Amino acid sequence: MSVKNRKMHLAQFLVHGPTYHSVAMWRHPRTAAQGMAWAEPELYQHIARVCERGLFDMVFFADLNFISDTYGADISPAIRYAAQVPCHDPTPLLSWMGAVTDTVGLGATFSVNHHQPFYAARLWATLDHLTRGRAAWNVVTSFNRNEFANFGDTVLPPERRYDRAHEFMQVCIELWESWEADALVLDKEEGIFADPGKVRRIEHDGPFFKSRGPLNVVRSPQVGPAIIQAGVSAQGQSFAAKYADGIFAINPSMAAAKDYFDAIKSQVVDAGRRPEQCRILFGVQPILGKTRSEADARQAEHNALVPLEAGLTILSGHSGLDLSKIGLEETVETNETLGASRSARVFRGLENEPLPLREAAQRHGQSVGLPQVVGTPVDIADQLEEMFTRIGGDGFMLSPIYLPGAIEEFVDMVVPELQRRGLFRTAYEGKTQRDHLRQD
Repeated sequence: MSVKNRKMHLAQFLVHGPTYHSVAMWRHPRTAAQGMAWAEPELYQHIARVCERGLFDMVFFADLNFISDTYGADISPAIRYAAQVPCHDPTPLLSWMGAVTDTVGLGATFSVNHHQPFYAARLWATLDHLTRGRAAWNVVTSFNRNEFANFGDTVLPPERRYDRAHEFMQVCIELWESWEADALVLDKEEGIFADPGKVRRIEHDGPFFKSRGPLNVVRSPQVGPAIIQAGVSAQGQSFAAKYADGIFAINPSMAAAKDYFDAIKSQVVDAGRRPEQCRILFGVQPILGKTRSEADARQAEHNALVPLEAGLTILSGHSGLDLSKIGLEETVETNETLGASRSARVFRGLENEPLPLREAAQRHGQSVGLPQVVGTPVDIADQLEEMFTRIGGDGFMLSPIYLPGAIEEFVDMVVPELQRRGLFRTAYEGKTQRDHLRQD
């Protein structure tokens, strides 16, 4: 189906903490007073209701299991600036949010490292039941040495991590399918709850895992949750192409985003799936105003709230480089201490040009590479429509600069404009997370 005839998919990016892609978020003047609203569970029920009113595919939580000490070999900067610290476990919030909504999808990040497949399969099948088929699991293979140290493990090389992740997913799938669709009999008169012949052991014995099965959770509405992935590295893209119902991507360049979109869709087809079985949502950071000048002022206000050292801290954590060791006017590529081989797209501008560290860090602290779309509701809709058309993408993951308020503004002002243009759904057509992602 051509882009002209398709509808955008929208999802809301969240973190169970005070900062998301914006390090300034917790101190923004429009963020709730005292800066602790992020810890109150009622906030997330409110967000879920707003996103359901906006007909979003899902609310989606990122997650971390460590505090970064990459910048200056010290955890102090991350703690001082709330650079992805604290980060409370988002998984319990899914059932909490599901209790006050009926349709919007509910997703969270859960690493396959430091866990066994049986536990993950049981957890996510249970969440799929509790949300009546609206659960989505963002599968990640953690690589940060601090996270591995927190669990008493050592970091695995990328190839081994993904070999392990593939087997992890295969075991989960076998466990989710260990109860056949008609296994439940529920015959009270005969006293037969389920047919034992339709519940099987899996007897998995692989290089990384052994699991006898069956799962002690009955077959869930989606037969396990929908699967979300990031798919950045070559191994990650291959994993996503095989398993993911949706991908969250960060790429500020439309040309590079289109190349990524085309490459992933081609891999999805090579994996024996239809392109629409894996939706790619590109991250954006909307900054709205009633007028363009008001929106520009809001952008300037927000960006000025990012301390440079906070940007350096989060960029160090994401790149794995101690950026305290190089000068602010240097580029990572030209620095002899770190070397060209350690550079990454986070140190480059929209035209793929190397940026001075000062500028790269400031930008990273503002949006972690998400393009800021700025303007009136019509302006924002124009920008999203252009990106949607040029990239050929499936939609967007929205990241706010303050809470509450930013999500409500988008739902109340931008969604109606997208609907008026025929670019966004006017009603849900299904009930499950996969239904929403498959809807055109």
